Amino acid sequence: MTSHVVTCDLLVVGGGLAGVCATVSAARNGARVVLVQNRSVLGGNASSEIRMHTVGADFHGRRPGARETGLIEEIRLEDAARNPHRSYSQWDLLLYEKVLSEPNVTLLLDTECVGCTTESTETSKRILSVEAVRHSTEDRFVIHADFFADCSGDGRLGFEAGADFRVGREAATEFNEDLGLAASDHQTLGSSIMLTARKYESPQPFVAPLWVRRFEKSEFKLRPIDSYEYGYWWAEWGGQLDTIKDNAVIRHELLRIALGIWDYVKNSGEHPGSSHWALDWVGAVPGKRESRRFLGPHVLKQGDLLQGTRFEDAVAYGGWPLDLHPPSGIDAVEEAPCRHIHLDGLYTIPLRCLYSRNVRNLFFAGRNISATHVAFASTRVMATCAVMGQAVGTAAALASAARSREIAAHFIPAEMMRLQQRLLRDDAFLLDIKNSDPRDLARQATVSASTQSKEGAAAQVTDGVTRPLPSRLGSWADDGLHRWASTALPAWIELTWLASQQIQEIHFTFDSGLERELTLSAHDATNDKVVRAPQPELVQAYEILLDDVVVCSVSQNLLRKRIHRLENPVTASRLRLRVLATHGIDHARVFEIRAYAP
Repeated sequence: MTSHVVTCDLLVVGGGLAGVCATVSAARNGARVVLVQNRSVLGGNASSEIRMHTVGADFHGRRPGARETGLIEEIRLEDAARNPHRSYSQWDLLLYEKVLSEPNVTLLLDTECVGCTTESTETSKRILSVEAVRHSTEDRFVIHADFFADCSGDGRLGFEAGADFRVGREAATEFNEDLGLAASDHQTLGSSIMLTARKYESPQPFVAPLWVRRFEKSEFKLRPIDSYEYGYWWAEWGGQLDTIKDNAVIRHELLRIALGIWDYVKNSGEHPGSSHWALDWVGAVPGKRESRRFLGPHVLKQGDLLQGTRFEDAVAYGGWPLDLHPPSGIDAVEEAPCRHIHLDGLYTIPLRCLYSRNVRNLFFAGRNISATHVAFASTRVMATCAVMGQAVGTAAALASAARSREIAAHFIPAEMMRLQQRLLRDDAFLLDIKNSDPRDLARQATVSASTQSKEGAAAQVTDGVTRPLPSRLGSWADDGLHRWASTALPAWIELTWLASQQIQEIHFTFDSGLERELTLSAHDATNDKVVRAPQPELVQAYEILLDDVVVCSVSQNLLRKRIHRLENPVTASRLRLRVLATHGIDHARVFEIRAYAP
C-alpha cells in the first residue's frame, strides 16, 4: 500500500447527513476538513443505497413551522427544484456536489477508518491521528487533526479511540424514565432493507427465490401493506442481535424478509391490485437504526425531551416523537411495529451531548450521540442528525481557529454564545435565542418598505427571529410571523443608517414554506405533501442597491438563505432589496436582512 500523511483542522468520519453537514459547515467557517466515508456515495440512510426519506422535528409535516433550516434546508430546497422526478442517484450527486464545492475539503470515499493513535492522562485522552485505508486504490492514510468528529453511526472512530459508550436499553430507574425497562439489556432497534416497485401496463409475475421467508396473512395484522411503490420500514429485524458484529447475518435475513413480503403481496391472492406491479429495486445495504451511543458530559434522557428542557449550551433541536420499536421487529407479530410517544413541542440538544466525556477532542453527531435509548428514539432521525452535524462542524471550526486543544475547556459561556450566534448567522434555528451579533450592522438601521401587510411589518427583518413561531412549537413560541410581507410586486425594503457604513457582506433569509414537509421520498403519499419544484414563497428575482447603485442582481434564486460577498467594500448609508418576482406567491416575504463590514 502507498502511505499518505494528511493534516487538517477537522477529520469527519462518516458521510451520512450528519457527516456531510459537519464537513460543509466546518469548511464554510474556515476549517480545513477531511471527510472519510466507507461507501461510494454520501447520504447514509438517505442515499440511493438505502432510500429512507429524511424526517425531523416537523413529524412528516404534522408540526408546521418546525422544519429544520441551515444546511439541510439548503440541500432539500435544491433537491426539490433540481430533482422533480425523485431520483435518488441525483440526490447522491447533489450531496457530492455540496462537499466537493468547498475548497477546504478533502473527500475520501470508499475509505475505512481502521485505527487511531492517542495520548492519555490519568483522567482522559486525546486523539492525535487516525489511520484510514482505501483498498480499491491500495492507499493508506494517516490523518492528523486538531479535532475529530465521529458521524459514522456505528461509532468506529470513537470505539478505536476508547471513548465511553453503551449499547442497548437502560433500566427505568437509571435515568428515571418510565419508558425504560425493569432491567437493562443489550437489545436495540433493528434494521430494514427497503424496496421500490413500478406499475406496468400488463400483469407482472414474481417468482420468489427458494430461500425467501414465507408469510401468512396473520403476520401482517399490525403491519398493513398500504402501498406497493415503496416499502416497508416495518420489515425490521436484528435488534435482538449485535447490529455491528452480526450485520452480515442481519442483511441476509432482511433480504429474505423483504422478498418474502413481496412474494406475499404478489402471490398470496390477498392483494389483487398488485398484479401489474413489479420490483424496481431492492436495497443491498441494511438501513441501520441503532448500535453504539457515546457518552458525553450530559446524557439526553426522556424527561429532557418530554419537558422541552432549554439547555444553556443548546446547539440543535428535535421534535420527532419518542419512536420505540420492538428489537426483533417483524418477528414480534403481536406487537405494533412502533410506539409513538408524542411531544408537546420541540426540545433542545446541548453541545455536551455531542462530544466525548473522556476523549478531549472528539465530537459526535448522528444516531451515536450521548442519549439514553428512549431519548435516542427521537434524536436518531436524519434531519435532526443533520442539524447536530452542522453544530459540530461549526464548533470544531471555531475551536480550531482559536487554537484550542480540547472541547470542554474552549466552550466557556462567552464562546458558547459566539457558537450559537454563528449558527444563527448560518440559518440554524435555536429555540429562544435571537440574533444578537454585535457585528451585524442591520441591527442599528432604520427599516422602511414600499408596502407592508398588516402582520408583515418591515421592521420584523431585524427582530432576530427567522421563522414564524406558532404556539404548536412550544410554550415559548409567540405566534408571531417575524417577516416582512409586501402587498404587491415588485416591492422594496430598505435599511438606512444615520452615518455611512462600509458594507461588504449582505445576508437575506427568505420564506421557503416551513409549514410544509420537504423531503425526497419514494412513497407517493409522502410525496403528495411535498412541492417538488422551487418553493412558491421563495423570492426568485431580486436586486441589491447601495445608495441607489445596483451592486448585485439575481434572477433564479432557489434558496432560503443567501449570502452576497462584494469583491470590495462599499460605503453607503442605504441598503435596498428590490424584489422583482417570486416562484409563485403574489408578494415578497423576507425574514431577515443582515449586513457586515469587512
